Amino acid sequence: MARRVLGEVPRRNRGRSGLLAALIALPICSTTAFAQLRGHGGPVRALAISADGQSAISGSFDSTAIRWSLTRNAAEQVLRFHADAVNAVALLGKGRTATAGADGRIAIWTLGKTEPDAVFEGHTAPIVALAASPDGATLASVSWDHTVRLWPLAGGAPRVLDEHTQNVNGVAFTADGRALVSVSYDLSVRIWPLSGAQTPTVVTMPTPLNAVAAGTDGEIAVGGADGKVYFLTAGGARTGEVAAGPRPVISIAISPDGALVAAAGIGGTVAVIDRKARTLARTLVGPGLPVWSVAFLPDSRTLLTGGADNIIRRWNAATGEPVDPLLVETAGDPLAAYAGDHGAEVFRACVACHTLAADQANRAGPTLAGIFGRRIATAPGYNFSEALKRLDIVWTPETVSKLFEVGPQAYTPGTKMPEQRIGSEQDRAALVQFLERATKR
Repeated sequence: MARRVLGEVPRRNRGRSGLLAALIALPICSTTAFAQLRGHGGPVRALAISADGQSAISGSFDSTAIRWSLTRNAAEQVLRFHADAVNAVALLGKGRTATAGADGRIAIWTLGKTEPDAVFEGHTAPIVALAASPDGATLASVSWDHTVRLWPLAGGAPRVLDEHTQNVNGVAFTADGRALVSVSYDLSVRIWPLSGAQTPTVVTMPTPLNAVAAGTDGEIAVGGADGKVYFLTAGGARTGEVAAGPRPVISIAISPDGALVAAAGIGGTVAVIDRKARTLARTLVGPGLPVWSVAFLPDSRTLLTGGADNIIRRWNAATGEPVDPLLVETAGDPLAAYAGDHGAEVFRACVACHTLAADQANRAGPTLAGIFGRRIATAPGYNFSEALKRLDIVWTPETVSKLFEVGPQAYTPGTKMPEQRIGSEQDRAALVQFLERATKR
């Protein structure tokens, strides 16, 4: 049963592990000299920008959310509540913010307060996306428990939409507020009428879906695990598609003026699509690590991206150039020693979450050091889900290859790993051979 806790932080979240405490104790480092925002101790999983473009909020794998001043390029407040990654954020107006995480909870905050005003509970798996209704009365959340929930912000029980059959990954209200759109790994877009007892319009797609955005004219854009952006009318008719890149699209945004779509990929680039022409206008190229979140400023020309290197970057979407040249600098390529190795290039999308050597720490995912011959969910020092602990899998070249052939959701149900498949048998073989060399203790 859903539970709404007002004005109280649950006691179980007041004590944190040593690792979590270390993450949230990292100093907030920012500067007015450059356009990048540094402060998170983990990949930046979610972004939202205020209607006036003066402020933003970000959520991270480090379990925190940060309020930012975009005029000063400085952190204004760190929000600490969630016991796991903050996967989704939303700005609710009147100084209020919503954050949601892998702990299955939603926190509602008021500007300046250090604890949530309210906590919404009911989801039984990670929450991965939030959306606020145009009238500010309702918050929508979607989760890997296969449900969509509509929370009345003035109080009351949520409406639960439970027709998806797999993880629900994205949600958006239509501009007129009359419908809600959700997308899922179950290869469907569902358009839910918000009045009356009508059933949703279900659109079957050719790929698992990770993200959705709705334009002011009613058009819907969805991002797929096949690296494409698909366009649909408000009624669900498909009107076109654009290849954003070879890797899964994991975040998507439509510019306020409706001219552009930004599609961020796990491969580390952001495709900027001319929405009217249905063409790839340009590609933003950063340090090569997954880009987890993307959002336009009100000017429709400036884009913020949140990446696996813990940095929020600012881009000129019209030119494809970073606002400041220092934005493309990195602390070093973790795969530099494997230059020219095809398997290492296949693995590049994984380096944000996994290290390779025994002397390297766990990240968002466990270290892969010594993986071959090890039973699933037994790597030391990592908090695995109970679902993974119950699986009878030993990691071998064959099982690792199978993981990427059928996808993590099918092969290891209950995983937090993003859905991705490697269709090429040659690429899977190259990846396995690389891991056999790189993960030996």
